[in-house]
Amino acid sequence: MKNTNTLELTSQDRALLILLQKDGRMSTQALAEATAMSNSACWRRVKLLEDRGVIKGYSAILDPGACGLDFHAMVQIVLSRHNSDSALDFISAVQDRPEVLDCFATTGDSDYHLRVRCQNIDAYNEFLEGFMFKLDAVATVRTNLVLRQAKHETGIAL
Repeated sequence: MKNTNTLELTSQDRALLILLQKDGRMSTQALAEATAMSNSACWRRVKLLEDRGVIKGYSAILDPGACGLDFHAMVQIVLSRHNSDSALDFISAVQDRPEVLDCFATTGDSDYHLRVRCQNIDAYNEFLEGFMFKLDAVATVRTNLVLRQAKHETGIAL
């Protein structure tokens, strides 16, 4: 079923979005010049993209190592019970954990995949023992250490 609130993106919209994903601080004037739009037309289009939820917000991309977050892992979770209450309890619990950068419900052997960042292995062990292993909904936790990030997503392909 198609989302009826979806905005039909023009080629200029796509160009604006690509530029903003690369540099969210780019001025309206610079965006307008790069997309061959007038300043006012560019501002109106960006405002529409924001109002319609295509642009959800702006943020800074941080260097995890410079912030002291040297431990990076992909964590596979299998729930002990497969019902909506267990899933909602699990999702609610991980929402407030700063170590959990992403939480994906997935198909396959695991119910959820988490991307986790911590200071070090000790901090990760505390996350597991002090939090994850205490969740009634969790049956199995499997950790894969990230050795190197070969590609960093800074946006979506348009």
